[in-house]
Amino acid sequence: MAPPFLTSPLLDLPGAAHGFFSRAGGVSKGVFASLNTGPGSGDDPAAVTENRRRCAEALGVPADALITNYQCHSADVVIVTEPWRSAPKQADALATKTPGLALGVLAADCMPWLFLDPEARVIGAAHAGWRGALAGVLENTVGAMETLGARRGRIRAALGPCLRQPNFEVGLDLVEAFQAKYPQAARFFSPGRNGAKRQFDLAGFAAWRLASAGVERIGDVGLCTLGASEDYYSYRAGRRRGEDDYGRNLSAIVLARI
Repeated sequence: MAPPFLTSPLLDLPGAAHGFFSRAGGVSKGVFASLNTGPGSGDDPAAVTENRRRCAEALGVPADALITNYQCHSADVVIVTEPWRSAPKQADALATKTPGLALGVLAADCMPWLFLDPEARVIGAAHAGWRGALAGVLENTVGAMETLGARRGRIRAALGPCLRQPNFEVGLDLVEAFQAKYPQAARFFSPGRNGAKRQFDLAGFAAWRLASAGVERIGDVGLCTLGASEDYYSYRAGRRRGEDDYGRNLSAIVLARI
């Protein structure tokens, strides 16, 4: 049985398929139960492989056509034309115009963004924690898609489950880093539990950066990974439970073959 997944109405168009997968529908055990798709975790590699195969099947592609990077909280984007023939590239976003390649990102509190220009038939996927968002990975994904024929005014971007402001408490050093680059970013920080803490609306910041980059259609499923940690992997939830490892949620998009 194919694992369940969410979709965004913004990307739910003919000619493409996408999904924001939860932790349900896989074979992993223990802290990784059950649809852990992260090869970088300490899970049984065979279980991760099977979980990824199930996700690929749900999107209508073979297992080797589901592509994810070796994510490193960078602003780097890789343009893909074929499945990886060796180790994954070290980067945090992907773009392609090749039908049948499912571009995926792995997250467990960070933001998974999926992109589509339905007219140019160009897609993208980006993993963005606060480091990547501040460094410009989302803007760079839009730029990479443009090199393949997309236009930023036509690009649609949708955000999947991630850590949300009420659960995303940060120190003042992070506030200073964001305001040093973007003085307008002050509005994305609310008071925390004490004077040394703030609650960060990273999703709001990311949507603002995309809008500033010329993306006009931006969607969000609105779910918090920590708030719904029974349904989604959450690094912070695992830490609170004293777990020393965690699974990864997969979000992916693919162009249909014509």
